[in-house]
Amino acid sequence: MFVIIGYVVCLGCIFGVYIVHGGNISVILKALPFEIITILGGALGAFVVNNQPKVIKATMAAIPMALKGSKYTKERYMELMAMLYDILQKARKEGLMAIEKDVEAPHESEIFKKYPTVGSDHHVIEFTTDYLRMMVSGNLNSHEIEALMDSEIDTHHQEAHAPVAALARLAGALPAFGIVAAVLGVVNTMGSVGQPPSVLGGMIGSALVGTFLGILLAYGVVEPLGGLVEQKTEDAAKELLCIKSTLLASMQGYNPATAIEFGRKVLFSNVRPSFSELEGHVKGKK
Repeated sequence: MFVIIGYVVCLGCIFGVYIVHGGNISVILKALPFEIITILGGALGAFVVNNQPKVIKATMAAIPMALKGSKYTKERYMELMAMLYDILQKARKEGLMAIEKDVEAPHESEIFKKYPTVGSDHHVIEFTTDYLRMMVSGNLNSHEIEALMDSEIDTHHQEAHAPVAALARLAGALPAFGIVAAVLGVVNTMGSVGQPPSVLGGMIGSALVGTFLGILLAYGVVEPLGGLVEQKTEDAAKELLCIKSTLLASMQGYNPATAIEFGRKVLFSNVRPSFSELEGHVKGKK
């Protein structure tokens, strides 16, 4: 909703002020289809050349996700930490081997079924169970697991930022393609120098629409969208950091209640539950 509102305000103010000051919107509308095909066609073609198929696919998937509200809410994080509390509490009371079945078959685990929001998230469950499995095996210490977690999170970060970089490059290219469209318009105008000044003026105005449109699409549409995608990727990475901090605290000997406090502290302030909120939620799930 906020994305749509932002675009409406941006485009409404730009074209609204132009019309109020006596601008002839028909000149822009007449040239718009041809300029859009030239600029977007050239930019999208270059986008395909500039990115691997996996990046193109990830970008196409990231754009619709950016237009939706964030799924990383306070309620989701409280459910995540309650789930971690339960699994760590079971391991503390019954021993690490007691959670082996939960780790090996998470979709059949009563603990993970108890938390459908995060329990059905493939990335969360895979990340959590992979490191719980290492804890059960007992072959790695906390420092080795932390280094491995950092490597995996860094890989996730690089993959998640590929669409951000692709959109940034696309935004940087759009003004140049706008200039290309404008130059073509000027070339077309120079071939009609014998026409009356009113006709030439209209042709030059249409040519300048290309430059205007390229800059508008770059800084009014694509670059803000890339910034929003980047913020969404940071939210996703923060969830993994929460899991990492909780599991490492447990490996270092802290009880489950203290371990989830380590995880709570790494969350962004706008979605971080208070100590009493988290404690009440965990007790309510027991």
